[in-house]
Amino acid sequence: MKDFFKLLWSSVAAGMCIGIGGIVYLKVGGVAGAALFSVGLITIVSYKLRLYTGAAGFITKENWTNLFTILAGNIIGCYVMSLLPTGVDASTIVANRLACEWYNAFLLAIGCGILMTTAVTFARDGKFLPLLFAVPVFILCGFYHCIADAFYYAVQWRMLSWNALPVYIATVLGNFVGCNIPRFFPKA
Repeated sequence: MKDFFKLLWSSVAAGMCIGIGGIVYLKVGGVAGAALFSVGLITIVSYKLRLYTGAAGFITKENWTNLFTILAGNIIGCYVMSLLPTGVDASTIVANRLACEWYNAFLLAIGCGILMTTAVTFARDGKFLPLLFAVPVFILCGFYHCIADAFYYAVQWRMLSWNALPVYIATVLGNFVGCNIPRFFPKA
């Protein structure tokens, strides 16, 4: 039980870090805001916190059930950060998500998953520069990140709306698929 609570707390903390990245992105916007969002992922990797898109590409048969705890913890952490009186507005992002068909959300989430696993792979080897670039690239490409989206939904509604559920589930699944595609990249 102690391991479960440690995993959950690490996941909540990671969600909070993504929330911080989301706040700065919503306040600054554009390329600068996308680059500054990277502080969330850099913090997560530096403290070895558990982020869904940082774990999904490295799961094994023994630990795949942890992904549910990680996802739930990340969502809770995003929700906590959404309660801060920062004055940010996620209505445009949320409206774009709601206008997206679930299958397009799934496809857009794959690109984000590839970038996240690639960035974390390099960081595990002590190369942190890809962390700085992967986040702005996925944001500027319009790729979907299920934890960042959880933060945006929480800012907008303080919870996930039933209307957004199909797109959100497709994003979670697309991130999972994308996170696992690098397993099939040719090795040098």
